[in-house]
Amino acid sequence: MPFSRGKKPTTSKIPKLHPKGLENQDGPQTKRSSSSPQGAPKKRTAFVDITNAHKIELSNPIKKKDPVKKLQKKVSVLSKNDVNLKSVVNSEEKLEELKTVESVIEKLEESSSKAPIPPHLLPPEIPPEFGIDSEHLSDSVHAVEYAKDIFDYLKSREEKFVLHDYMADQQNLNSNMRAILVDWLVEVQENFELNHETLYLAVKMTDHYLAVSQARRESLQLIGSTAMLIASKFEERAPPCVDDFLYICDDAYKRSQLIAMEISILQALNFDINIPVPYRFLRRYAKCVNAGMDTLTLARFICELSLLEMDFVPMRASLLASACLLIALVTKDLGGWTQCLQFHSGYSVEDLAPVVRKLHDMLIGPPDSKLAVIRSKYAHKVFFEVALIPTVSLEALEGFLK
Repeated sequence: MPFSRGKKPTTSKIPKLHPKGLENQDGPQTKRSSSSPQGAPKKRTAFVDITNAHKIELSNPIKKKDPVKKLQKKVSVLSKNDVNLKSVVNSEEKLEELKTVESVIEKLEESSSKAPIPPHLLPPEIPPEFGIDSEHLSDSVHAVEYAKDIFDYLKSREEKFVLHDYMADQQNLNSNMRAILVDWLVEVQENFELNHETLYLAVKMTDHYLAVSQARRESLQLIGSTAMLIASKFEERAPPCVDDFLYICDDAYKRSQLIAMEISILQALNFDINIPVPYRFLRRYAKCVNAGMDTLTLARFICELSLLEMDFVPMRASLLASACLLIALVTKDLGGWTQCLQFHSGYSVEDLAPVVRKLHDMLIGPPDSKLAVIRSKYAHKVFFEVALIPTVSLEALEGFLK
């Protein structure tokens, strides 16, 4: 049994290796055994056994060295010197090559600095009074240098995803069925605590799929839940799994049906699902007037209500977001459409007027008791109870639409 470190054993069965004459002697004169006790760790030095001096052969200083070996040693030293000399020469040649390359690069940089930069590579010229991103110049997360380019790009992509009123082409569906589906998707987004961008993208993908494919009433919920699954994969950090969506559908569909519908939707959209949604534009345009969170939430409430209406399906996301923000600003007595908003959105008040009037008609209309999820959601304190705010009058709106 090995000894514990730092302690001596109380009893030992190790045989004594001392000579008989030294058995009863104690003290420093006692000779120790060179072998380790039975079971104890074997002692060893870190490098070599320095006690085996008798095994080391001492060279005889009188013995003459072999002249052949001496000559070979000189030759090897000379060859090593030649190699070192060649390496020095090669390094000097490489330094000369580097110097020539650096001089060429400097000449190219001088010539490129004199040459004009192509217009498409220049950063957008933003007047100082419209620089809404200047406060985040030192924060790389906001990507200030590319912010306007990103939203200009999203705005240009809207032309690719313009829809028409497809419901007339659907033989088994109507606008009321679609509204019930969207109302249910809002509830799913709340239950799974998904981002609002996920909800908007799911509704967009559902509309694009129904615009090119015939659907039955029984498969409408399958289309909506599958669109939400795809949007979750695109927007969320940790999207819900397939079984979660099967559960939320009360197991009305099989796993194979949902996966088959996912393939069908992606093929119908040519796998291009980066569709611009109004929620992103709302956040961007609200920065132009330093709108508070309550004002922005009111605009989001109006925008989310518009998802239920078929009339707003053909509208561009940026235009719809601008109109919702204008109504929220007027409702909160924060003014109308400013020059900064017009610069960043690209829309004038005349462009917004028809959409604003349509949204106002939607807000003053009687609420449908079957479609109460959005109003109930935005009546909560978390959303500043914006659903309970009285709708602004049309006369007040018309004053800002001239």
